[in-house]
Amino acid sequence: MTNLPINGADTAWVLASAALVLLMTPALSLFYGGLVRTKSTLNMMMMSFAAIGVGTIVWILWGYSLAFAPDTGQGLIGDLTHVGLNGTLNTVVGAQGSEIPTLAFVMFQMTFAIITVALLSGAIADRAKFGAWVVFIVVWLTLIYAPVAHWAFAAQGGSGGWIIDKLGALDFAGGTVVEINSGAAALALAIVLGRREGFKRDAMRPHNIPFILLGAGLLWFGWFGFNAGSALAAGHLASVAMINTQIATAAAAMSWIAYERVRNGKPTTLGVASGAIAGAVAITPSCGFVTPLGALVIGLVGGVASAYAVSLKYRWNYDDSLDVVGIHGVGGFVGMIGIGLLASKAANSAGGDGLFISGNPDLLFKQVIAATTVAAFSFIGTWIIATVISRTIGFRVSRDQEMTGLDTVEHAESAYDL
Repeated sequence: MTNLPINGADTAWVLASAALVLLMTPALSLFYGGLVRTKSTLNMMMMSFAAIGVGTIVWILWGYSLAFAPDTGQGLIGDLTHVGLNGTLNTVVGAQGSEIPTLAFVMFQMTFAIITVALLSGAIADRAKFGAWVVFIVVWLTLIYAPVAHWAFAAQGGSGGWIIDKLGALDFAGGTVVEINSGAAALALAIVLGRREGFKRDAMRPHNIPFILLGAGLLWFGWFGFNAGSALAAGHLASVAMINTQIATAAAAMSWIAYERVRNGKPTTLGVASGAIAGAVAITPSCGFVTPLGALVIGLVGGVASAYAVSLKYRWNYDDSLDVVGIHGVGGFVGMIGIGLLASKAANSAGGDGLFISGNPDLLFKQVIAATTVAAFSFIGTWIIATVISRTIGFRVSRDQEMTGLDTVEHAESAYDL
């Protein structure tokens, strides 16, 4: 065993953060499981657990290498140097004095890939074949997630990706890679698979609000690892990211239900849970680049923007079942644009100053370019993948199967003995 320079405190923090982020996917299964009707509860939860199983295998075999191995200089996608985690066992990553084992970084980033693809299942709830979903996970992580991760994250663990090192945009914990990527992909999936039977006619109410609140609470908890863990060190920057995450998440939960109160007359428990998620999403890219007051503004705006956005599916007639587009896509844009407006070197000297701080729109332009490019790439790529799956093995169950419920049809089980 090579005597490597390893910072024990930073390693412990990253390992703990990886565990927190992994918890987010079972938490998501609770959140999504409560949002659907009883007849598809287990199927919805199974889609998240499939993301853990399949995503882990893809990541160790080739996903990590495509995302973080060196490239040819364009910053677009890594090579196959680390296939099967080759060359990672006795190496370190990180700045001098804050080195952590490469495998700790591999594990941390694996959990990001898992939660990102799991998010997409919410867009196609009640109507997707489970086998087709498993195939989709493999292809999407390979062709969509890994390249985008290289664009934005590679500077932390390998050669520089074009978003950070070439364009000069900022994304601390995955506003492009996780949030905008999943939101755009969810829209493509919803369009390709089509609307559920009874969309805009049947109520389709969430069947278990306590599940939703429990899932949202666990997601909130896990998000501290997601955002503060992205500092890759147990220090000042992790502290900034953590307090900003708390502020924005809490602020968005309140601004969402305030919007509900004005629009509908009643604040709802579903609204406070959805608002919390929207705030955590919005602060994800910006948590390490804004001051606490900046985080408060981003959270308040993110809650209202996402609350408004989720209603647009009825006006524009697309069936994003569990509002992945409105919460993750729109929230991701709020966070990325928030950096361009509110970023401050007072929070992170390695970051930048946004328009409202410096008066210079340069960073804002870079943020817009990064966000829109990822959205376009993810939407088009996912549309192609989903279309190919639909026209070959089939992606959607039959009408009769959908009406029966996917728990029975796909898994021969039921969540409740009614």
